Amino acid sequence: MKYKNWKVPSAPPVVPRSLEQAVGSRLLAAILHLRGLGGLDDAESFLLGGMETLHDPCTLTDILPAIQRITRAIDRAEHVAVYGDYDVDGITSACLLTDYLRSRGLRCETYIPDRLGEGYGLNTGALEKLRDMGVTLVITVDCGVTSLEETAYADSLGIDMIITDHHECREELPDAVAVVDPKRPDCPYPGTGLAGVGVAFKLVCALEGNTETMLERYGDLLAVGTVADVMPVTGENRYMIRRGLEKLNSGACQPGLAALMQETGVGDKRLTASTIGYSLAPRINAAGRLGDTQAAVELLQTSSRRRAEELARELCEKNRERQNLEMAIWKQAADMMAGHTPAGPIVLAGQDWHPGVIGIVASRLTDAYSLPAIMICLDGDKGKGSCRSVGGFNLYEALTACQDCLEGFGGHAMAAGLTIRADRVDELRERLGEYYLTHHSDYVPALEADLLVDDPALLDMACVESLDSLEPCGSGNPRPLLYMENATLDTLSPIGGGKHLRMRLLHMGQSYDAVFFSQTLRELGATVGQKVDLIFSPQINEFRSRRSVQLVITDLRLHGRRSAT
Repeated sequence: MKYKNWKVPSAPPVVPRSLEQAVGSRLLAAILHLRGLGGLDDAESFLLGGMETLHDPCTLTDILPAIQRITRAIDRAEHVAVYGDYDVDGITSACLLTDYLRSRGLRCETYIPDRLGEGYGLNTGALEKLRDMGVTLVITVDCGVTSLEETAYADSLGIDMIITDHHECREELPDAVAVVDPKRPDCPYPGTGLAGVGVAFKLVCALEGNTETMLERYGDLLAVGTVADVMPVTGENRYMIRRGLEKLNSGACQPGLAALMQETGVGDKRLTASTIGYSLAPRINAAGRLGDTQAAVELLQTSSRRRAEELARELCEKNRERQNLEMAIWKQAADMMAGHTPAGPIVLAGQDWHPGVIGIVASRLTDAYSLPAIMICLDGDKGKGSCRSVGGFNLYEALTACQDCLEGFGGHAMAAGLTIRADRVDELRERLGEYYLTHHSDYVPALEADLLVDDPALLDMACVESLDSLEPCGSGNPRPLLYMENATLDTLSPIGGGKHLRMRLLHMGQSYDAVFFSQTLRELGATVGQKVDLIFSPQINEFRSRRSVQLVITDLRLHGRRSAT
């Protein structure tokens, strides 16, 4: 059992008859009803919503002065730069805005800071380089909203700044020409769930005055960046991602993404948001994690199919290198945690850890322990940390409460970065532990299932296929998790070199094939013939032209065993 606590339904799903008739599936109708979409109008809007779901970009605070300054740069043929972040969201944002500005005749540089040498966000050295190149206007994407000193320094260099970001704002904003961030307290924009690439997209929509044209042109980059940054797949994001997936699946996407799809082996399959998250995004991210974003930027900017194929191969190789580094650090982290049962956030520090991959290890720790985790890479007396949270614990607020022992920090409720002196790591661990104990009372880590499978008909081919109508799925709109109790474990075998399990389950007179990823025989805690409960996501498996229902297990426990409290 991976999760200590399960939250499972005890009664069959409620299915409004009118909704079931409208969508043609009891399972889909039950899920929609559970998610507050039981009314026909609400369900139709969610499933079929179009351009009307998009908000007016001109309601973003400071968007008008941003448009005016960029228009002046176009009229005067100024030399401008787009300054991004080294993750997928930052790279897609930078490439989207750069392409648009170049199409308007501007000489435009794309500047992505080196993760290892420069770190996150604006830095004065980069601004000096851009000034020496003749740049008079810098537009940030996916960063900059907390860069007060750097923005002031740009002004001293004669460079105007436009900040576009989606991260949390501090009390004081940079003194820039414009600060466009939906999380500004004074911003009336209806949603705060835009990714950095979403804010950049809204800027080009406002500049162009035509959202439909821009969505058709940049939907692929918009979808990749939004999904990769784990933004809510709801509201306007849901529609924008869906349009981007249509562009990717049609083959009409830009050459770099098409080449990456082929290189990763997903080019001949129907792409979903999960495909972006698990196949495309890690390879684009790998370049930034290893301190070399140039290949990723060039991949998303090249018009040459042959060059795109070369760059896609290079990124896949970088991803393999990243995986090896990650595994080595994970083993060290696991050794450090051996024998410990932490009561609060996990804070680990080590010399010579690669700063580009510690965030992934932090995520693995949160999965393993259901606790926030911070991994700190030490270099002498200084440290850089990557932080990940879990459930409803707001990591950004926790770091804010501990900011006096940090050199700096920034990020979201669920993910953040920090810098710290090595001699204050123990203090941070203690302070975060104290904060956690007094602020996590409403947060009980639990695996929650949507509904109880009380009828085999819920898992027939048509019902499972109907769940595709919920796509794109992701944060805020997850793939449904179902609960099955008192099933018999009929067969069990390791696959993938023992890293995963395949099994067959018997339940209510039906037999179901299932897979349990990242679970070994030793960890399972159940053997053939035993009665088990499971939480899973059903999917259609296609193998040698044969289609069948397959259960992708999230967790499994012996029947009758209850959650730990």
